[in-house]
Amino acid sequence: MDRTAAEARLNLLWQRGRDFLGAEHAIMGGAMTWVSEHNLVAAISNGGGFGVIACGSMPPDLLAQEIAATRALTAKPFGVNLITMHPELDALTGVCIDQRVGHVVLAGGLPTAAVISRLKDAGLRVMCFAPALSFARRLVRMGVDAVIIEGNEAGGHVGPVSTSVLAQEILPNLHEVPVFVAGGIGRGEAIASYLEMGASGVQMGTCFVCATESVAHPRFKEAFIRASARDAVTSAQLDPRFPVIPVRALANKATQRFAERQQEVLDLFRQGKMDQQTARLEIERFWAGALRRAVVEGDVENGSLMAGQSVGMVTKEQPCAAILQELVGQAVAVLMTRYRSKAAE
Repeated sequence: MDRTAAEARLNLLWQRGRDFLGAEHAIMGGAMTWVSEHNLVAAISNGGGFGVIACGSMPPDLLAQEIAATRALTAKPFGVNLITMHPELDALTGVCIDQRVGHVVLAGGLPTAAVISRLKDAGLRVMCFAPALSFARRLVRMGVDAVIIEGNEAGGHVGPVSTSVLAQEILPNLHEVPVFVAGGIGRGEAIASYLEMGASGVQMGTCFVCATESVAHPRFKEAFIRASARDAVTSAQLDPRFPVIPVRALANKATQRFAERQQEVLDLFRQGKMDQQTARLEIERFWAGALRRAVVEGDVENGSLMAGQSVGMVTKEQPCAAILQELVGQAVAVLMTRYRSKAAE
């Protein structure tokens, strides 16, 4: 297979995802709090991908400003990621509707049917994360327009199952809506493989942290460039009575201190010096502001360096357009090789 034929093959494989996103490449930017703001989001979309604003804990007025700032930098489609547990979710949903955002990604838990319906009735496309096939089917019944499956190789809050296992469980069995694969994807060869398994596209976050357009602090970027895959570890839970949602991040002094703080709080609880609710809040409070300390202030020792295991493939700072071009080139190259080998058999 020559390059032209391989490019045509790639376009065919992710045509459904391209059509759904309205993008040249069916590569979504993962929504990373403090990182996925208007500069990076617009650059991903301008580069041919699909940028996604990370709303995180933003209030509605700030989200409206962020959407406007993104539109000032790109005429290409982009989306907004909303956390379902946000106390102002209704107002944030209203902002997305008023601003005519094309796509909304609902994350952080199962959304209500009312939120999905409200967005869809306003003409927006709704995407949600599914940690299992049964969950994905439930979301489809609720009316979501696309599903994202994210394995525990991803950065930030993760589930217990790997991307490869989720893909094998879900892709052959869910065809009603486009499915995007995320978690641990760092090269175009992996993109091509998931597309051939039935994915409509992929979502990638870690690879864009060190983009030239990313506003992440230089020390934050340097930590990514120097890291290997094994440096991105999940946070530990010391006692099942005090559940800790696993977060994958680069190991540093803060991750060690978190384990120590958990032990201190557990000792106080066992000694009867702290009730269970207070102890749980103390553990949860540890990471408050930690991501901002790292991304914005550059405190890479005491902040949270959320990163996926694909961080080992991040080796330099370069523009989003170059990152996307490199990924597409790798996907095309592996398709050329794969089908050339088949033709020779």
